[in-house]
Amino acid sequence: MTKSPCVQYNRSGITHTFWYCSDVQVRGEYPAFAKRLWEDMGVTIHMEPGDAEILKNGTVDFYTLSYYMSNCVTTHKDAAKTDGNVAQGFKNPYLKASDWGWQIDPQGLRYSLNEIYDRYRIPVMVVENGLGAKDTLEPDGTVHDSYRIDYLRAHIEQMAEAVKDGVDLMGYTPWGCIDLVSASTGEMAKRYGFIYVNKYDDGTGDYSRLRKDSFYWYKKVIASNGEDLT
Repeated sequence: MTKSPCVQYNRSGITHTFWYCSDVQVRGEYPAFAKRLWEDMGVTIHMEPGDAEILKNGTVDFYTLSYYMSNCVTTHKDAAKTDGNVAQGFKNPYLKASDWGWQIDPQGLRYSLNEIYDRYRIPVMVVENGLGAKDTLEPDGTVHDSYRIDYLRAHIEQMAEAVKDGVDLMGYTPWGCIDLVSASTGEMAKRYGFIYVNKYDDGTGDYSRLRKDSFYWYKKVIASNGEDLT
């Protein structure tokens, strides 16, 4: 999932995803299809003198995106749809999925970075990417979340490939560094962080914090600037 193609538009039974918002923010002008889009949707845009110049002069210096999953399109009306609060497509039978049904597609991140950079040619930064999972707190206070390490490793490897492809990738921040109430499901059981927070959906827990295996792994990744992913 990337956040930039932010308009979904249905015409003649076909759903189109457009680069509507980011074209304005990066290029400083509406995309070529905008006038047709407004006309078909019965929208009238009133532009004041000087508005076009304001848009052109107010562009961003770099592009940020969130990436978690990919979706498929199909001609089969009975195909299974993906799970997740922002799911908009169909399941890919060749991909694994998280505990909450979000498809895991590291290569999709590489493809997205290439497409974004090829379109805009400004630095790109991944500001959200991570795995919501059901973690188990062991009696000795450890959390062995190898699945989270595998997820992050695969995505970091694909970002490295994107850099080799020529993408100017300026940074990466995973979601998130500490467990918190999931914005998508409103529960603590869906854990994202490198740090385990002792709090549960039934209200129990003392909010104490414990480092997961992924904490120590990611500390090593940071120290090596992504070179050591073992």
